[in-house]
Amino acid sequence: MSTYKPLHCDLHDYLEIACLCGYTLDIELTNGQRLTARAITTRTASTREEFLEVETTDGRLEIRLDQLLAITPLDNNARFGRVVLTVGDPIGH
Repeated sequence: MSTYKPLHCDLHDYLEIACLCGYTLDIELTNGQRLTARAITTRTASTREEFLEVETTDGRLEIRLDQLLAITPLDNNARFGRVVLTVGDPIGH
């Protein structure tokens, strides 16, 4: 896989909210794929790469954060709408 590019902290916060609230997300990936999954948690690997763990109808899946293009919560009471996630130098993270 390519060199990891960290997500900006302000964008990372949306993932944390999605996980804390257990939102079901429409997830758009940078390779054009889409999936619907429930946000579980984020984790940082020993290599400093960060991942979003989600649950799909086929089981759990980890997505490296720099592979995310956008997330949209599908829950009616969600605290945010569609968020386009960009990568670059981390800000305070």
